[in-house]
Amino acid sequence: MYKIAILDAKTLGEDIDLSCFNKFGEVKLYETTSREEIFERTKDVDVVLTNKVILDKEVISKAKNLKLICITATGINNVDTEYAKERNIAVTNVAGYSTKSVVQHTFAMLFYLAHSLKYYDEYVKNGEYSNSPIFTNISRVYYELENKTWGIIGLGEIGRGVAKVAESFGAKVVYYSTSGRNTSSSYERKDLDELLSISDVVSIHCPLNSKTENLITLEKIKMMKKSAFLINAARGKIINEKDLSVALDEDLIMGACLDVLEKEPIDKENPLLRIKNKDKLLITPHIAWASFEARVKLINEVNLNIEAFVKGEKRNRVE
Repeated sequence: MYKIAILDAKTLGEDIDLSCFNKFGEVKLYETTSREEIFERTKDVDVVLTNKVILDKEVISKAKNLKLICITATGINNVDTEYAKERNIAVTNVAGYSTKSVVQHTFAMLFYLAHSLKYYDEYVKNGEYSNSPIFTNISRVYYELENKTWGIIGLGEIGRGVAKVAESFGAKVVYYSTSGRNTSSSYERKDLDELLSISDVVSIHCPLNSKTENLITLEKIKMMKKSAFLINAARGKIINEKDLSVALDEDLIMGACLDVLEKEPIDKENPLLRIKNKDKLLITPHIAWASFEARVKLINEVNLNIEAFVKGEKRNRVE
């Protein structure tokens, strides 16, 4: 039987049942774990579950009994996987669990902003509509996706999911592969500058790495149509946030939808919080991945990862 520590259970949601892990041994569940707390909480455990808590060399070196690290996410940036390998500690992650959730949230963000839903909801609820001489209000114009161009940066599983839905609305899909490896016979591949210049909607679904960090700068945004929307459902550092704040206040694009930020939670001094054109920006707190169904699937996958480890099998190992 194993000693198991779940370091940031609050990130998984209070509505998710974590009792499936009890069959593996003694489980200690912590809502959050600070840097100061992590050493005590991991020093004698066999298995650690972490979503975003950092397990670097210092932490791992002091966890003398550690045998398995289960990352309750796809990204592995928060774990020193090289040192874990040196220590013969298995590391697993989960991929593909949130694809449908991220795709759905991508369109939810776009429609909320592009259709001015906040404005129209407030128009009704503040009493203006009840005093209107006509049955409608078309003071905020919105457009259909049909015959528009949707540019996707990163045509992985999520990017392909977004492409499929965009096509169902009648949009033409083009894409830019940040790695150069992803190809598709269904959509036209473009270089980044051309994609930005021709697209009515640009959505980002690529990983964060040396090629994609600071990929979208003010210079790149200036290439976009003034009527275009920019969506980031990938990683915050892909877009230069200071440059985006300038672009929105200078009306260089119609709007931006962000589910991810350079620093999370958002820094109080983030320039995006101080823009004048607030109606041009929607920010959600990194929730695109987190539908109920996605989180259930995530926990089921982690459970299977531990089961495989117990049996001496390899499953979703990070090598």
